[in-house]
Amino acid sequence: MVTRVAVVGPAGWGTQHIRVFTERPDTEVVAVVGRDAGRTAAVAARVGANPYTDIGAMVDGERPDLVTVALPNEAHFEPTRRLLRTGIPLLVEKPLVFSLEEADVLLDEARASGSFFAINFNHRYAEPVKRAKSAVDAGSLGDLVFTTWRFGGEANHGESPHKNLIETQCHAFDMLEHLLGPIVSVMAQMTDKTYGAYSTVALALEFASGAVGTLLGSYDSSYAYPETHRLEVNGTAGRLTVVDTVKSFTLSRAGDESTERWEAGYFNDEARSFERTFDRYVDDMLAALRRGIEPPVHASAGRRALFLAMKTIESFDSGTRKDTRS
Repeated sequence: MVTRVAVVGPAGWGTQHIRVFTERPDTEVVAVVGRDAGRTAAVAARVGANPYTDIGAMVDGERPDLVTVALPNEAHFEPTRRLLRTGIPLLVEKPLVFSLEEADVLLDEARASGSFFAINFNHRYAEPVKRAKSAVDAGSLGDLVFTTWRFGGEANHGESPHKNLIETQCHAFDMLEHLLGPIVSVMAQMTDKTYGAYSTVALALEFASGAVGTLLGSYDSSYAYPETHRLEVNGTAGRLTVVDTVKSFTLSRAGDESTERWEAGYFNDEARSFERTFDRYVDDMLAALRRGIEPPVHASAGRRALFLAMKTIESFDSGTRKDTRS
């Protein structure tokens, strides 16, 4: 069974959408939708697809089995709403949108049309993260007590003063709840000292389990630095770390000076590649689509990350801790 795919937004991370769905033997890219007619035609020609500059024309002309959206981060809402109204299964990039009102509109549209509505939180599919999830679920860490998250690189400027928090640290919120369960309160500090937007944020977190955590996210750093991303989870029986999302995983047990460590082997290019985490996600997403069940990461996870971001902004603005139960 070959799934016919249309890609909306072929530039930036959209190149990975093109790559994944052209490399797979069970999918075919039949349409590419972009804003620039010439560039869109060139991309479409390379993969044997039809080019479009209008979503409606593409839907009418192709009726694909799946549409993926990889547009600039602050331009997700209207194209996504139009596509949800067609009822065609949809995969969107993070962040879902930049306002809760828009997020709720999109989720309402999906419910009304019965749309399959997935979001790409691909960090969950990195090998170190999968091993971290398995260790937590197996009880290898005992009772979880605290976590630390640090992730930062160069700035991605935009209209929102909270782009770092909403479009990049959404991965932090999603990952931390994926591993430790619901975050129930947040207290925030932020700085806008470098270029006028809140480019670095420092958060104190409380989890429903009683565990606590810290989250440091920055656009005042560099992705060239070693350990630009580091996650640590500590429990009563052990500690795990994840470095640079795909680079390494360690598991240590309390009182034991030895440490279990995973890094991709010499020939294991797939596991050491950040881009290939998307391929792993697509494996699960397509399986769910074909079985007629909910996607492995529903777009509501994007709404949850946005809700946590908005509560973080409220905390900073008010100087108070904010409840994040919803």
